[in-house]
Amino acid sequence: MRKELIVVFDFQGHHGQLVARQIRECNIYCEIHSCQTEMEKIKELNPKGIVLIGAGKDYLETTFTQEISSLGIPVLELGSSEGKEALEAFVQNDCGCTGTWRMDTFAQASIDEIRQKVGAGRVLCALSGGVDSSVAAVLLSKAIGKQLICVFVDHGLLRKDEGDEVEAVFGPNGHYNLNFIRVNAQERFYEKLAGVTDPEAKRKIIGEEFIRVFEEEAKKIGTVDFLVQGTIYPDIIESGVGAAAVIKSHHNVGGLPDYVDFKEIIEPLRDLFKDEVRRVGLELGIPEKLVFRQPFPGPGLGVRIVGEVNAERVKIVQEADAIYREEIALAGLDKTAGQYFAALTNMRSVGVKGDKRTYDYAVVLRAVNTIDFMTAEATEVPWAILQKVTKRIVSEVDGVNRVLYDLTGKPPGTIELE
Repeated sequence: MRKELIVVFDFQGHHGQLVARQIRECNIYCEIHSCQTEMEKIKELNPKGIVLIGAGKDYLETTFTQEISSLGIPVLELGSSEGKEALEAFVQNDCGCTGTWRMDTFAQASIDEIRQKVGAGRVLCALSGGVDSSVAAVLLSKAIGKQLICVFVDHGLLRKDEGDEVEAVFGPNGHYNLNFIRVNAQERFYEKLAGVTDPEAKRKIIGEEFIRVFEEEAKKIGTVDFLVQGTIYPDIIESGVGAAAVIKSHHNVGGLPDYVDFKEIIEPLRDLFKDEVRRVGLELGIPEKLVFRQPFPGPGLGVRIVGEVNAERVKIVQEADAIYREEIALAGLDKTAGQYFAALTNMRSVGVKGDKRTYDYAVVLRAVNTIDFMTAEATEVPWAILQKVTKRIVSEVDGVNRVLYDLTGKPPGTIELE
């Protein structure tokens, strides 16, 4: 599947992902490599073509470009613009690529590879219900069936009905032949978070408690041979590839118990971008509702609730978020907005419901357009939709009397509130 490889070297550190994705849209496999890669390594990769972005600004870049050109491999030099037509012409005409990188063949090849690697071993997967871990779990289940054990920790910070939806798909009555363990740990997390208002403290508590729960369940399971991670290609890139700085250290499992004696970590999606992961999910028959589920942070609603997290405040944001997502979908904006959700502020204000005075919370609506989630701009949601969502939230959700729309981009803001 990877015989047709195009390698991208990004001297600017900003456009590599975009160019790589555009090449992959031509059904041609593409990787981003560091500008410090040894020439021998590049020869070993044996690419059909090389794309240089923003090279030639100084002596080192000029020297690198000259050495690349001496390899006898077709080279395309791009400036600050990434014309897709130029890329298509380069990979098809200059490089002679035919386009063999397809998600249907990727899925089957991955299943065969996993089956051969695992043999009769046991595999443990921390299933979050998100797109990446779900697709990874289904790939494994199709490859090895009951040899896969999936642990789903419901920390009480999921979206409305999300825990039940995940169980409906992957649990005993679901479509997949796997061992599914659901741990309902809501109260345990709420107790740990009681009185905590600092965003970083909340993140650390949620992350550590998740590991403790996972640890306890793994003890019950016993020794496993392999551990599954839903690593995808942007995780690898953001760990520091090419000229780009480290955005975030890649560490899908936030700490592993010492007693989990596994031979190897299996990362079946590590070569894929998010849109490719979704296409694989559809190829595997995963329901569209799950495949196109909105991105969701590991700490869940803990970073969408400003201030203290408790069961009452979680319910408020769950109900408001469900209304917002429903109306966005009904308006047909669910496929165009990069991410959208409702969050809860710690601001309370005076209002009126019926003929009574209220002193309730303000909910914030957020919707952003983004390519890579590194930068983002607020989505222009039609006024009529915002009005409808506002009316529904203040009338249907107890504890809310005010709705705000967040117009802040990233930067200076972040996509999540905390």
